[in-house]
Amino acid sequence: GAQIIDLMMLVIDVTKGMQTQSAECLVIGQIACQKMVVVLNKIDLLPEGKRQSAIEKMTKKMQKTLENTKFCGCPIVAVAAKPGGPEAPESENPLGVSELIEVLKSQAYLPSRDPSGHFLMAVDHCFSIKGQGTVMTGTILSGSVSLGDNVEIPALKVTKKVKSMQMFHTPVTYAMQGDRVGICVTQFDPKLLERGLICTPESLHTIHAAIISLKKIQYFRGALQTKAKFHITVGHETVMGRVMFFSPAPADFNEEIKENVFDFEKDYLYQEEYLSKDSVSSENKENDQAEVQLPRQQWALLEFEKPVTCPKLCLVIGSKLDTDIHANTCRLAFHGVLLQGMEDKNYMETFLPKLKVYKLKHKEGQVERVIDDYSVIGRSLFKKETNIQIFVGLKVKLSTGEDGIIDGGFGQSGKFKIRIPDGLKPDTKMLLTVASKKKSKAGKGDTTKEDESSKNDSAQPVTISLVFKRYVFDTQKKMIQS
Repeated sequence: GAQIIDLMMLVIDVTKGMQTQSAECLVIGQIACQKMVVVLNKIDLLPEGKRQSAIEKMTKKMQKTLENTKFCGCPIVAVAAKPGGPEAPESENPLGVSELIEVLKSQAYLPSRDPSGHFLMAVDHCFSIKGQGTVMTGTILSGSVSLGDNVEIPALKVTKKVKSMQMFHTPVTYAMQGDRVGICVTQFDPKLLERGLICTPESLHTIHAAIISLKKIQYFRGALQTKAKFHITVGHETVMGRVMFFSPAPADFNEEIKENVFDFEKDYLYQEEYLSKDSVSSENKENDQAEVQLPRQQWALLEFEKPVTCPKLCLVIGSKLDTDIHANTCRLAFHGVLLQGMEDKNYMETFLPKLKVYKLKHKEGQVERVIDDYSVIGRSLFKKETNIQIFVGLKVKLSTGEDGIIDGGFGQSGKFKIRIPDGLKPDTKMLLTVASKKKSKAGKGDTTKEDESSKNDSAQPVTISLVFKRYVFDTQKKMIQS
């Protein structure tokens, strides 16, 4: 329901200032709303002599807080809604409320509303009226509705006809996006739908998982990690969901991303956590001067613990609602847009293989010895029990610069043969021949020489580097090299 609020008032206790909960309201406001007025309430609690200076001090503090938000420079009004508190006599007049009304008038505007598209309404109240039926009150988020229309209550899987409608106690025959309305339908138990969504029949989908584009909320402390569980607020529900973060391939970090669409043709890089300045700077502590590249857009795969019903492109908020409410910390972690829902219960088999998210694998080994100008034997890249056959044909690079191709296993201990199509450089050949001579000398039982040779050997071994991609959802676990 908050997704269609055009102007919010953030009410702050002037004696306390911003509290954790006010900060969370501000965060939700930034995500879901365009304009705001701050109301400093309870000014009657300030001693009259110091009242003005205390209000000015708090006003300055609030302006500073809002400096880096979209509400920078918004009006701030001081009031006492009920001087003396709830016990005070009714004759006490509010302070500053007429000024607040003037500010609200100056901030009010006619929002653009669109009656086209599917009808969707967020219901926040449901009750029955004897002899009439069941009334659902709420805000129309999109589309429009008329008397006699059929509306679906997806949570109950039932469709009902609109018998009558009221807006602010006035009967109406039509209502559209942005209207607050009460809709009366034929009887059903109101206890079954305290709040939720109603819509044009069959326009909403129930999904088990989703791909979202997202941004981290800057006030959330700590990393957003893949496989972590969050409370996911989507449509009109909050359910537990597990996340997996991914970004564009590094070559596409700066590419302009189309809004509100997801391209299944592209390759994406798996991330252990959402990439942000904090997450990257902790990795690059030694190299503080390096300018860290962050992708313009990141995504997450959300897997819900129970299916949710929601429209496409709806707002998604991820939070840690189990955090102690008294801890001075923001519980809202990220917000995003739902780009693609997965309706099939077996989405792991039917849908996820289309999602080309890969991990970059990097293995290192060493050249054991030279066979001839065009081939060498390598070791330490595979375990003894690895089936080397599946790696045959993959490209490798030697630390001396040559490109090679894995040709097959060699013996039983995980060694393997590498073909060097362009031949070994003379320097490399020399380096490897010297190293193996030292080894064979040392092998003749002279232990001091063996120690020396292993020192020399480890000083400059020729390493073999194997880099490949493996797609996270590829059932065959194929290794891909570009």
